Amino acid sequence: MSTQPSPSRRLTPLKRPLNLRETVLEQLRTAIITGEIAEGSLVSAPTLGQALGVSATPVREAMMDLAREGLVETIKNKGFRITAMTDKELDDLAAIRLLLEPPSMPAAIGRLSDEDFEELERLADACLTAAETEDLQGYLGFDREFHHFILSHIDNPQLTELATSLRTRTRLYGLKELASKGRLGDSAREHHTLIALLRAGDGAGAEQLMRDHIGHARRVWATGSEEHDTQDGVGS
Repeated sequence: MSTQPSPSRRLTPLKRPLNLRETVLEQLRTAIITGEIAEGSLVSAPTLGQALGVSATPVREAMMDLAREGLVETIKNKGFRITAMTDKELDDLAAIRLLLEPPSMPAAIGRLSDEDFEELERLADACLTAAETEDLQGYLGFDREFHHFILSHIDNPQLTELATSLRTRTRLYGLKELASKGRLGDSAREHHTLIALLRAGDGAGAEQLMRDHIGHARRVWATGSEEHDTQDGVGS
């Protein structure tokens, strides 16, 4: 079990939004993906609820969703343990993503309308704003929505949901450091590059960009160190 400080000292109280459960879910998911709540930690809904300034009920519901995503496991009469992932498991996730996401980019060519590209531009702009303000929760949410939106146009719902699930399970422990160095904005700008490639009908270019994205995610995003990545940019 991790000896890191209690997650209750890491999380910040939430303003009560319209959809409280979804907001709690997003903050907890981000905390796990980025390592703010360390893998192996045993947490309880009441403790997390107190840290977030909400009742235990939306936290418990969110943790059950995260259990279905594979990010936590339920421990009877104790709470939830953050799932640990080995380097081999993370390598395996990246390998599967490489089989699914890059080859799907050419399939999206010609399937995106002008309105679709406007939506992608909106999401890419939101990603960039979140990156520049070091809003990791916002960045991960918009990034996930951006890529899900593209994949949703290839007419293969099972592939779309699987790829999105694998993206969610990927741990990005170096993300906070990259944001603090101002390098997360580089990744955000690559969303606009992908849009331009898709608009131009450059399926091969879009496929290669996605390969670079996933490679970066497994290296520099996982550690926050530029030494672990020899290519320009830091994709997601």
